[in-house]
Parts: sequence; C-alpha cells; structure tokens
Amino acid sequence: MDNVNKIIIEVRAGAGGDEASIFAGNLVGMYQKYSQKKGWKFIELDSNQTTLGGYKTFIGSVSGQSVYDTLKHESGVHRVQRIPKTEKSGRVHTSTASVAILPYVEPQVFDINPSDLDISFFRSSGPGGQNVNKVETAVRILHKPTGVVVASQTERSQSANKESALSVLRSKLFEAMQQQQASSLGALRKEQIGSMERSEKIRTYNFPEDRITDHRFNAKVHNIEKILNGELDILFDKMKKSA
Repeated sequence: MDNVNKIIIEVRAGAGGDEASIFAGNLVGMYQKYSQKKGWKFIELDSNQTTLGGYKTFIGSVSGQSVYDTLKHESGVHRVQRIPKTEKSGRVHTSTASVAILPYVEPQVFDINPSDLDISFFRSSGPGGQNVNKVETAVRILHKPTGVVVASQTERSQSANKESALSVLRSKLFEAMQQQQASSLGALRKEQIGSMERSEKIRTYNFPEDRITDHRFNAKVHNIEKILNGELDILFDKMKKSA
C-alpha cells in the first residue's frame, strides 16, 4: 500500500465537548497546511463544523506523492492537554480527537453492489447546521448490510458528490474487510494495529509544557504551535529516529 498516492482522512472530535471540536479543527488545519507544504491536494468531502470554528467530524481526501506512506501512522486517538479559551478558572482540560487514514480504493479493486445502497439527497449545510445551498446537491449513502453511512456535500453536483461519497464508502468497507481477514488469520501486523485500533492514544499535545509526545515511538518534540502550523516533519523525523 506504500505506493498509494491518495487517501481518505477522517477526523472526529472525541471526549471534551467544545474543546474536543476545536482540537479536531486544529488537527484538520495541521494536515491541510502540511499538505500545502508537501505540494499535495487537500479536499474537503464532508464535515460537521461547529460555530466555534472546530469540527465534530471532518472527512477529506489528500492526494500526492507518498501520501499514504507518510501519514499512515497518524491513525488513532490524539489527546490534547491545555487551558481552553472558554475556561475562566485557568484549569487544564484533557480532550481527544480520533484520526483515521484510509487508502483510496479504486472501483475495480473493491466492488459495491448497488442494491446494497440507500442513496438520499439533501441541501449542504454550514456551521451550526444552516443550509447554504438551495438545491439538494449533497449526497448521503447508507450501506445496508453494514450500516455504514457516508456523505459528501462540497462538490457542486449530485453526481460529483455521489462519486466522492462512494470513494469514502469503498475505503471504509475495504479497511473493515482487511481487518476482519487479518483478525481471522490471527496475524495482525504492527502497522495494522496502529491504523485499526481507534481506542489507542497514540499522541499527546501538552500545551503547558509545550511538548508533543508520540507514545508508540517514545518521541518527544517541542514547539506545538509550529507543528500545528504544518511543520509535521519535525515530529516525523524524530519518530523515524526513535523507531
């Protein structure tokens, strides 16, 4: 899979309420800025944005040279420790957000039976849920056998949104199939564990001490703001040396 030059990225706010959504937004911004520095194409496919500028959920695609190989270790639970802007007593809060990096799966590689799909259309919405489009161009797809639901609302046409949603669905179903096969064989490789186990806290962003710790590689770096501003190679280089 190291040759994959397109991925689906999914960021979800976890425990921590508004602060978790803001942190999820920080992570999305970090990956977007890092993609710009790498010359990759970063596209939003679907999101549930909050009024505070964060995300409850964000799904996008990233394409470019060695995208999957570079970002595959980002899957897992990211934890932040900081004083939220809404905190008046100055107390440090701990919040989480999960990241999933899924290889883009071509239609000919993984076929989905059209009769297994329940497709509906709706108007795309902005922060707070208000409709921003008078035409129902956004697409929601339910995969009936598994209950997996995906959506796309950033393209201008129903057909384009449908294709985007199907690409997300293919990646999710393909990953689930691989996980099931690996589990049944009892042969989960370490890199699969890192990408599959969503409950695993892989990294902590400690703002009071200005330190990021990647727990899998025991790699520690400082200058959180610089890394959140897209300078991820500082951390990745340290992870490689610690591997």
